[in-house]
Amino acid sequence: MSTKYYIVVEDFSERHYIKKFSKKYKKEWSPVWIGIQESLKRFDQLYLKKRVVLVAGTQQFGIFKMDFKVTATESARKAGNRCIVLLDRDRNAVNVLLVYHKDHLGKGNETSEWKNLIQKNYPKDMLKDFRL
Repeated sequence: MSTKYYIVVEDFSERHYIKKFSKKYKKEWSPVWIGIQESLKRFDQLYLKKRVVLVAGTQQFGIFKMDFKVTATESARKAGNRCIVLLDRDRNAVNVLLVYHKDHLGKGNETSEWKNLIQKNYPKDMLKDFRL
């Protein structure tokens, strides 16, 4: 039996890019967003299927990246949509730090851009265990 995780959507992610997805995709966005959250509740299954990738920390307490798609005509990887989450297995919690399309971040290196956003917009004590 796998653990069911509690999902916390951080205010920063909600106010910024999730809002952009909602405006762009209108009615299509709501079921996609619900699906992402439902998938994250079953994080262990996502990890086993290699749908999430560890980018910092450990499998116990780490920051992971997940690709997702909004429309049926695109693949999750090629769509350019990403979700960055903080997994804390001790608390059975997944914090959604960032949901974005790679074009939202500008022309620089995508990874360094989202890492900078997270460092600037989240408390230091939340990220103290990670080298971003």
